[in-house]
Amino acid sequence: MATSTSFSYCSSLFLSILIISGFVFAEMVNSMGINYGQIANNLPSPDDVVPLVKSIGISKIKLYDADPKVLKAFANTGVQFIVGLGNEYLTKVQDPAQAQNWVKSNVQAHLPATNITCIFVGNEVLTFNDTSLSNNLLPAMQSVHAALVSLNLDKQVTVTTAHSLSILETSFPPSAGAFRQDLTGCITPILNFHSKTGSPFLINAYPYFAYKSNPKQVPLDYVLFQPNSGSLDSGTSLHYDNMLFAQIDAVYSALAALGFKKLPVHISETGWPSKGDEDEAGATPENAKKYNGNLIKLICQKKGTPLRPGSDLNIYVFALFNENMKPGPTSERNFGLFKPDGSPAYSIGLSVSNSSFGNGNSSSNSGSGSGGLVNPITPSAPGTSSSGYLAISSAAVTERCHVIGLIPMLVVLLLRAVSAQAF
Repeated sequence: MATSTSFSYCSSLFLSILIISGFVFAEMVNSMGINYGQIANNLPSPDDVVPLVKSIGISKIKLYDADPKVLKAFANTGVQFIVGLGNEYLTKVQDPAQAQNWVKSNVQAHLPATNITCIFVGNEVLTFNDTSLSNNLLPAMQSVHAALVSLNLDKQVTVTTAHSLSILETSFPPSAGAFRQDLTGCITPILNFHSKTGSPFLINAYPYFAYKSNPKQVPLDYVLFQPNSGSLDSGTSLHYDNMLFAQIDAVYSALAALGFKKLPVHISETGWPSKGDEDEAGATPENAKKYNGNLIKLICQKKGTPLRPGSDLNIYVFALFNENMKPGPTSERNFGLFKPDGSPAYSIGLSVSNSSFGNGNSSSNSGSGSGGLVNPITPSAPGTSSSGYLAISSAAVTERCHVIGLIPMLVVLLLRAVSAQAF
C-alpha cells in the first residue's frame, strides 16, 4: 500500500497540473462525481482521497453505506453525497425508531457540513426474486422517508432505491420497453412513492455485460460509443448508435407504459473493467478508456437521448478505485479509474475534444460490484464502507467543452509522467 505522503504528493501534483492547464478544464469537469468503493485492504484513507477527488473535479459521490470517515473527510467540500442502506436492513428500518436512529446518526449528524442529498434503500432488491426482500422494500423506503419528515430533512434529502435492468421484460426496441409482468404489482407502488416524494428512479446499466455475454452478436463499437451504423427503432423511427441510450430510453418507455412519463431516470451504475479473466471478453484498458472517455465526451454534448433529447443525463460511473477484495471474476476487482496508490488504472481521457461522437446506446443485464455493508442501525456502532459512482450531469457541463481539446490531452500526458515518477 502506498504511503499517505506519496499519495498526497501525487494528488497535489495532479491538482497543480489542472491549475496550470487553465480554468476552462476545471469548469469542464466540475459536474463529475465518482463511485467511492472500499471493498479492499490497500486503499488510502478518506482524508487522502479528498485531494484526488477535488483535483479531478468530482462533485458527486455515491456510497453503498454512510461511512462516517468518508462523510467527515468530505465535510465543507461541497461534494454531494448519496448514501446507502443495505438490503440486510430492510426489515429493521421498518421500525420507526430504528429508521429515525439511522437517519440521525448517518445523515443528520453530518449535515450541513457534508452535503447529503439522497438515501438509496436497498440495491437491486427485485432482481433476487426473493419475496422476503421485495415485500420489505417499499415499507423500508416509506419508513426512512417518514424519519426524514419527522426531522424536517425531507426537503433536502430524498429516498430512492436502485434497480438492475433485469427488471425489464423487454428492452428492444427501446419503444417497446416494459417491466416484467411478475414485478408490475411491486414496482407500481414504488413509482407512486417516487412521484409523491420527488425522488429519482435509479437503474444500473452495463453495456459491458451485454458484450461479455454475447461478443459475437453485440458490436463492440456499439457499446463503446464508437462510430457504427447503429439501429433503428421501428416504433419511433429514432436512430440509436450506442447501447446505453437505447437502454435509458427503454426504461423511459417502461415507465410511460405504467403512467409515469415525467419520472426522472438516473443511471446509478455504469462502467467498464480494465482487466478480466480469459472468458471475459472486452475487459481491457483500451476498452475501458474508450467507454468512459467517450461517455464523458458524449455527455458534454448535452444532447440527451433520442427519446428525451432535452433531458439531463445523470449518470454515475463505476468506480474510483480497483477493489482487491471484491468477490467474483477478475473484472469485478478492476472497474476502478485509479489504482489504490492513486495512479491511473488507464488513461481515462478526462479530455473533451472537438471530434464528433454518436448518439450512443448501451445495455446490460446486471449491475457490477454492488452490495456491501452499511452503517449498523444502532447509532453508536461504527460503519463500514462499500461503493459509489462517477456522476456526470449534462446540465452542469459548461459551453466551453468544445474548445478545450488540446488542454486536457496535455494534462493526461503530464499526469502519466508524474505518476511514473511518484509511484
